[in-house]
Amino acid sequence: MKPRSTDMTLSRFGSLAAIALIGSCSPASDVMAQAGTGGAGPVVVELFQSQGCSSCPPANANVNALAAARSDVIALSYAVTYWDQLGWKDTFAQPAFTERQRAYQRSGQSDGVYTPQVVINGRKALVGTDRGTLNKALAATGPLSGGPTIVRDAGGVTIGAGQGSATVLLVTYDPRVRAVPVKAGENNGRTLPHRNIVTDLHTAGSWNGKRLHIAVPAPKDPALRTVVLIQRGAGGPILAAAKV
Repeated sequence: MKPRSTDMTLSRFGSLAAIALIGSCSPASDVMAQAGTGGAGPVVVELFQSQGCSSCPPANANVNALAAARSDVIALSYAVTYWDQLGWKDTFAQPAFTERQRAYQRSGQSDGVYTPQVVINGRKALVGTDRGTLNKALAATGPLSGGPTIVRDAGGVTIGAGQGSATVLLVTYDPRVRAVPVKAGENNGRTLPHRNIVTDLHTAGSWNGKRLHIAVPAPKDPALRTVVLIQRGAGGPILAAAKV
């Protein structure tokens, strides 16, 4: 079986626009993200990819490089599930990650569901295979601004007051390089390095413009890290973000 038309991939089902892009081919009270009136926050780069997709390794390499080289970038790699039926089951894929990508399409932030796909700050979607194109998109989008501050405190974070409302998400990821030997599918015989692979994603609360404390439990594996995302609804723009 092939992925449904709503779950496109560049290597088999990419749109003409996507193909054209390839052708152009700490103290407890520290302020973790100053994304409000006090200054700019980080840039959130979310990669949707699969070990079963032969177009994904270059995008993985680009996001791995961003994670290693730029402290202002929060890079998160989500393994999606819709390639699992084509011969190789991704070792990191979860339905929640596929649903997050689909939410971006439903909200209009992206024009399709395909791999590899990069979403910057929940606002701009593009193919992640060409490093030059990705860097231009990062420069054009810029860091998060205008959202509430996120301050680390005892047991979690405090989100400052501001305008509007949003969902508070906790994303757990592995900052280590994880090399996975693939034994079937389009990448059969290759060993694929992953970095900042997401292991858990859940909603921690709702922010309504008032000061809010959110508990952030420590991951069971001490090597894992957590990011707080403040996002305007499912698949909406990200207002603020911070590593905890």
